[in-house]
Amino acid sequence: MFFRQLATREATLSYLFGCGSCGVAVAVDPVAGDEEWFIAESVKQNVKITHVIDTHVHADHYSGGRALAERVGGLYCLHESNATRVKFPFHSLKDQDVIEVGNVAVTVLHTPGHTPDSICLLVSDKRRSLEPWFVLTGDTLFVGSIGRPDLGSQGQAWAGQLFNSLHQRLLALPDSVEVFPGHTSGSVCGAGISGKPSSTVGFERRFNAGLQFGDSAEFVAHILADIPPRPAEMERMVAANLGA
Repeated sequence: MFFRQLATREATLSYLFGCGSCGVAVAVDPVAGDEEWFIAESVKQNVKITHVIDTHVHADHYSGGRALAERVGGLYCLHESNATRVKFPFHSLKDQDVIEVGNVAVTVLHTPGHTPDSICLLVSDKRRSLEPWFVLTGDTLFVGSIGRPDLGSQGQAWAGQLFNSLHQRLLALPDSVEVFPGHTSGSVCGAGISGKPSSTVGFERRFNAGLQFGDSAEFVAHILADIPPRPAEMERMVAANLGA
């Protein structure tokens, strides 16, 4: 298995990983303008990008997902809840879908809260173990922080969903599972995000302030009390990412 992380604009972290022996790969959360990086890396690894996945419809940057998928002939993937929102065809993902990429298995976890369509991607390298190795958490869980739930102007309701997603899905994973988020420090998608680009479920369970609340009401009050400014040009970015 190979794995690449790209730190790019708007403090975004994008990913390319897959099975080198079978020559296939997945791209996750590419930013517009970075398509050439993904193509160049896939050439270096001698793999074909079969799936391009956005973990949600982004509000803080322009996605390069559709453009990359068109260039490489791969599937552009979003959660199924976007079927009535986007203005273009996409490959629909639902909770517990498994994407087989050679010896790599990617399990889709629907984790609403930051947005209703948010997903995380739980990854196993079957040549090593069927147990999950790492999880790409998008904007649901960051290193040292959690995703903001207010961008749809439904902060109270979405924060409750986020609490459930964190506690029922991500914190149900083994402590050893590595965490690779969608942003690093400098992003407005969460308050107080660490500059470290990865962690583990166990470390975040112990030290992430947003995960210390066992009560949903206390969690909601905590997260809504510290909301960063809204992303610049948010409405324009969302519209473009929806294909409007």
